[in-house]
Amino acid sequence: PHPHAVADPEARPEVHARADAEAHAAGSTGRGAGAVAMARHEGQVTRRLAELTGTRAEDWFLVFQARYGMLQTFAALAAHRPGRSVVTQLLTCATAVDPILVAGLSPGYAEVSPDTLSIDPQRLALDEGAGAVVIQHTFGIVDDDTSRRVARAARDVGALVCEDSAHCVGRMAHGEDGTPLADVSFHSFGVEKMLPTKFGGAVWVSPELGDPELRAAIVEGLAGLTAPSVRLRFAARTYRYQLALVNRLPGAVRSPLRTMLIRAGLFAPAVAPEETAGGLAHGPASPSRWVMKSVATQLEHILDIERHRVAAVQAYVGTLGAELALPVGVCTGQPLVRFPFLAPADVDADAVIAALRGRGIVAGSWYRPALFPGVADPAVYGYAPGDSAAAVTEDIVARIVNLPTNVSADRARGIAQETLEVIDSCRGGRA
Repeated sequence: PHPHAVADPEARPEVHARADAEAHAAGSTGRGAGAVAMARHEGQVTRRLAELTGTRAEDWFLVFQARYGMLQTFAALAAHRPGRSVVTQLLTCATAVDPILVAGLSPGYAEVSPDTLSIDPQRLALDEGAGAVVIQHTFGIVDDDTSRRVARAARDVGALVCEDSAHCVGRMAHGEDGTPLADVSFHSFGVEKMLPTKFGGAVWVSPELGDPELRAAIVEGLAGLTAPSVRLRFAARTYRYQLALVNRLPGAVRSPLRTMLIRAGLFAPAVAPEETAGGLAHGPASPSRWVMKSVATQLEHILDIERHRVAAVQAYVGTLGAELALPVGVCTGQPLVRFPFLAPADVDADAVIAALRGRGIVAGSWYRPALFPGVADPAVYGYAPGDSAAAVTEDIVARIVNLPTNVSADRARGIAQETLEVIDSCRGGRA
């Protein structure tokens, strides 16, 4: 079944009627045209997310980037439960751990399962020092059973259950009663996610969160975000153009110009230099009106986008399933932001990626190195490379390759066939 059992809002005029009513209400209070438009876009986005997830619009909060929603959540946790750790995974981006550090908490790392690429409940050991556990739906693999087991273990020690749905905006893990499993769920509209937007994020805070004071603090932090600076608004709006321009320049010019723009606050890269050193690029902010308009427009098409990606995933499974080690979760008909597989143990995964890119295929290495794209000092992140406690994760990190899913099913079958050819060449030393 499709992950979202909802009708398209374009077929339901009442959705737009509510948005018009909210915009009119904003105008009647004397707010300017920009504020009226912002209220309309925010209403469209929060209602759409509520429709997709079976939740309430009032429990959704919008942020400039999902990492800042994480920061506000962990800052509230640090204030209410100081000295705790947040248990997450190494198979992730550094920007998913930076908010933990900036909030003044300590990250801890659990082993991941090769089947789900998320925390393995069989290897998860928690104690009273855990303040939160993050269930990451890597590449968009949502596994309700393992997520429930992780959530149960977290709640047994009084830890907050957080969900990282950055790769699967509008989808969540569910409990046995069909309701959302997490206490707090993070969703991203950022670079290389499900939507062709580049900025924006959303946070859902469960109305059933067991600690009312903590919930109130999280909500207060998210609802009180200030507007982004003029420079940040400029960086978001011109991101595509700057990226296209910089990428066309010679290498000797490209890198210095990119560095200059970042330092001036005029370009916002997917991962800023500070974000590989345990920090964040700027303070938490709400989304700009331009960002919200883009998200509201694209979110209307999420079901079509997901169907397109499901078709590509199924094509990859059909060609690669009998030949390669695939995570079980990719074979369940879900829309994935990328299609992951593990290179055979006798094949260099980076050589496979280089050979595929040489053929014009946008192959990726998410997440190699661990804490992608690599951090300046792993010790800052509480990570000791080579630690036997992370042996399974590090094996996955060393072998993972991922393929694009924003392609047609026919193109995916062609890419899969070329992937098998490349792996055979790499194994024979011919790549």
